[in-house]
Amino acid sequence: MTQAVTTIGKRFFSRSRTGYSRRAPYFFLAPALFMLCVFFFFPVIASLFMSFTDFDIYGLSDISLVRIVGLDNYAELLRDPLFWIALKNTFYFVLIGGPLSIAVSLGAALLINSKLARLKGLFRLVYFTPVVTTLVSVAIVWRYIYHPRFGLLNYVLDIFGIQTVDWLGDPFWAMPSVIILAVWKNFGYNMIIFIAGLQNIPEELYEASKIDGANAVSQFTSITLPMLAPTMLFVAIITMIGYFQLFAEPYVMTQGGPVNSTLSIVLYMYQEGFRWWNMGYAASLAFVLFIIIFIGTLIQLRVQKSGYEG
Repeated sequence: MTQAVTTIGKRFFSRSRTGYSRRAPYFFLAPALFMLCVFFFFPVIASLFMSFTDFDIYGLSDISLVRIVGLDNYAELLRDPLFWIALKNTFYFVLIGGPLSIAVSLGAALLINSKLARLKGLFRLVYFTPVVTTLVSVAIVWRYIYHPRFGLLNYVLDIFGIQTVDWLGDPFWAMPSVIILAVWKNFGYNMIIFIAGLQNIPEELYEASKIDGANAVSQFTSITLPMLAPTMLFVAIITMIGYFQLFAEPYVMTQGGPVNSTLSIVLYMYQEGFRWWNMGYAASLAFVLFIIIFIGTLIQLRVQKSGYEG
């Protein structure tokens, strides 16, 4: 009898320990999941609901004044000329600035990873410094560089007898000026990722290609780029997502001008939501941007998958 009770007790406690061990990870994850729900999922769901309402400054004081308008906010977007201007500017920034940033990052990574490069740690630090530098201070410095009369860039142009340019005041040059700033500010982050990818490429591949008579260009196109394909995909996706959320650069440097030539979707959303308090309309802008980024990500993944299959 005593042996039977002991056997049952052992089975009970072993099952309890097994159940506890299975539930233990959820106990440790619970605080992080709770914070994620409170500060991410609930606000996203609330903003999605808000996009179907006319929530404005009056709704802040009395929620009963908020009305459900359905898809009216999204229909208004299609009729809003500023939305199309902001969308065009955002695509301009992404399609020009994104590939340029990736190319500069890859070039810097190749230079630092080269066997001929010395003081690699110092160069990594120097190139990565703009990433961790406050954008406001960077923008102030670059505004002086772009100054039409006293800027360093126009001073260099004047030395070579080239006509000076109002970089931030000319609608044609304003967005390229913002792109140059963004590329300089952000390329160091992707550079570190590319360096990690380059260091994972087996050196034997390059040695074998040298024996076959391949030059540096052939090695780059036949070995480096194919082996960097997963890294390139990751960098392309995060760069696209970040550049579609263009806000700080035009907000600090141009306020969306001149003549809305640097107005982005996020800057327009900020203006509608926090300057004019059209929160419902601003929320619809946010979800349209989310759909655009989601589609862009799917396209890149599809292109990468077709490349692997090919």
